[in-house]
Amino acid sequence: MNTQFKRMLKDESGITALETAIILIAFVVVAAIFAFTVLSTGTFLTERSKEAAYAGLQEVRGSLELKGSVVLENTGTDVVFNVSPVAGGSSVDLSKLKIMYRDTTNNTDLTYNAATSPGAGEWVAVTAAATPAAMTILNSGSLAKIKVKLSAALTANKVFALEIKPPTGGIIQIERTCPAQIDQVTDLH
Repeated sequence: MNTQFKRMLKDESGITALETAIILIAFVVVAAIFAFTVLSTGTFLTERSKEAAYAGLQEVRGSLELKGSVVLENTGTDVVFNVSPVAGGSSVDLSKLKIMYRDTTNNTDLTYNAATSPGAGEWVAVTAAATPAAMTILNSGSLAKIKVKLSAALTANKVFALEIKPPTGGIIQIERTCPAQIDQVTDLH
């Protein structure tokens, strides 16, 4: 009888099945937690990428582009050029544009004027029509003529730059070199 009792004590098949079931349940729980973490992270990253894409679209929609040539008028005291919103862009509040003039000796911000003709160191936005009217909002598909009145006339071979910063979107950098002869109206291409 002693030998039968010893065999029963050495037989561990029931305990092994119970341990295997506990380990299997632990693996399932850990795998479920890991799967939940991976899915949550994926959803979070997807939402962040959507936000980044929409922010990029919003930034592009506010951008302006240069249309046509840059022209010097009044023997080099006025710089005139046209801008419009990019294709598919939204309206732009022109009064919120920042325009800066830069050359080898100056780096100044120009002041917005809501009139139709600027004073020295100012700029205006007008409609590109035969009789220009002051313009504040530039709608998609429209064209605005920007007139900049410099404090001093540009001279022959002078390099200058205008930097246009809209409230949202990219910056327009206009850099030109004056020709050897400046006429009443000079096209700077």
